[in-house]
Amino acid sequence: MADDSPPQRLILAHTLSQWGYEVELAESGLEALEICRASPPDLILSDWMMPGMDGVAFCRAFRDQFDAHFAYFILLSARGDDAAIAHGLEAGADDFLTKPVSPEELRARLTAADRLVTKQRDLAAKNRQISETLEKLQTAYASIERDLGHARRIQESLVPERMRDFGGARVSLLLAASGHVGGDLVGSFEAAPGQIGFYGIDVSGHGIAASMVAARVAGYLNDRYPEQNIAFARGADGGYALDPPETVARRLNDRLSADPGIEEYLTMSYARVDLKRGVLELVLAGHPRPLLLRASGDMQFLGEGGLPIGLVETVQHDRLTVPLRPGDRLLLYSDGFIEPVLPSGRDLGEAGLRDLVASVPAGREGPAYLDTLFETLQLAADAGGRLEDDVSAALLEFRG
Repeated sequence: MADDSPPQRLILAHTLSQWGYEVELAESGLEALEICRASPPDLILSDWMMPGMDGVAFCRAFRDQFDAHFAYFILLSARGDDAAIAHGLEAGADDFLTKPVSPEELRARLTAADRLVTKQRDLAAKNRQISETLEKLQTAYASIERDLGHARRIQESLVPERMRDFGGARVSLLLAASGHVGGDLVGSFEAAPGQIGFYGIDVSGHGIAASMVAARVAGYLNDRYPEQNIAFARGADGGYALDPPETVARRLNDRLSADPGIEEYLTMSYARVDLKRGVLELVLAGHPRPLLLRASGDMQFLGEGGLPIGLVETVQHDRLTVPLRPGDRLLLYSDGFIEPVLPSGRDLGEAGLRDLVASVPAGREGPAYLDTLFETLQLAADAGGRLEDDVSAALLEFRG
């Protein structure tokens, strides 16, 4: 409390003490400001007219110096006209009492001030808690962003080459995750000259869990370590050959079904190609039907689906055999290619994919062909070019 009148200070100090307040006394605004610096108060009573720094100047200085600390400021003055009250409130005062002060009115004003100070203190505490929580969340988010960025780089390393040339054919790959990481996977390998395999996989779900399963499957279908590749069979001469596609699907299903830590399943298209004979053998495990593009210009969707991998313990997939002629192409793709919703409200579907393929300019080959197809899909699905699902594809171009 600041007042240059000793009697007035003593009377108000005695009254406030009886009401349970701890009171600090000052006889001028400057002295009161020094007390506030030592211990910022919750409630200030200040006379208007004081030597040196008056109550209005004290109020303004307090608000300037303690803007982060809320205190309820009441000005006391013998003047009660509207102009004086407005001047005091503009300086930062919260309330105004005319002297001599009525004890009943003072107590009522202080009770109201107590409620406001308590609410303000609670709000400040909650704001601090929110700020601390936000800071922790931002730290956690930054850590997650770093981890996801690293995971994305790892996933991209699973497809180190977008195109592999096997002499009689080449395989090009496209992998575009809808988020940081995804559950799609494409790849190709060669067991022996003239015998290649390539595949497209889509793990159920999205995000980290799906990407981890995809990474695990990539280890099962990696020709850098042929002894670990489930598609490879070791011959008597120590060389390798590719097992039938249905055998590869069964082995992969057995591995995923036997692992209690994996709840996800996956769809797959897997093909074995004999480049010397021009024969492609294919199994479908719940994956969209591959599109065969004949050199003549004819298009044909192959197969009828089949059960996904890892959904049931025992499963049998049928093999589809397709003769290839020079210039033929086979496109394996995930459902991200046919499920986007068009502006008309319908799914793209196989018919829409056929139209997209037909729109690719002549002469586009390899990765450029897949990139053009993907860009056309983005434009067809959404003006913003955003797709909600992972998109992947593997393109075989057979030379003969």
